[in-house]
Amino acid sequence: MTITPIALTQVSAHPDDRFAIGFAPLLLDDVYQLADAPGNGAVIIMSGTVRDRTDGQAVDYLEYQAYEPMAMRVFAAIGWEIRARWSDTNRIVIHHRVGKLEIGEISVLVAVGCPHRGEAFAACQYAIDTLKHQAPIWKKEWFHGADGQSSSTWVSIGACEG
Repeated sequence: MTITPIALTQVSAHPDDRFAIGFAPLLLDDVYQLADAPGNGAVIIMSGTVRDRTDGQAVDYLEYQAYEPMAMRVFAAIGWEIRARWSDTNRIVIHHRVGKLEIGEISVLVAVGCPHRGEAFAACQYAIDTLKHQAPIWKKEWFHGADGQSSSTWVSIGACEG
């Protein structure tokens, strides 16, 4: 899938879509309810979680930061791009956490509701892939070395492997 830059000039969200960035834990049930609609035949949810290893190195925890005003414009632009490509889309939800996240916590939830599963899967994949490449969101990976010392590295989420 090729990711092309999206236009961000004064993008506002479609009234049926929900986008958020915050410190509170993300809940699958809440995002599912926001994506659900009577015309849906499928709601696809992608949950990104904090894993315990990166490149073979043990991870203690992650810290996320975002430039929220621009990230929200990117989320809205992703919504409009999805609606242009998959016109039957009913609802789009993108929620991302910031702050300190422990192993196993959800960092991002993307949900897409459509009449058919094929378009819902494709739109959901497009949303997360585009978000990772274009949203101004960074994570700091904290590692605990064998010598007892901690180290960390900032990484743009666009540079992260799937």
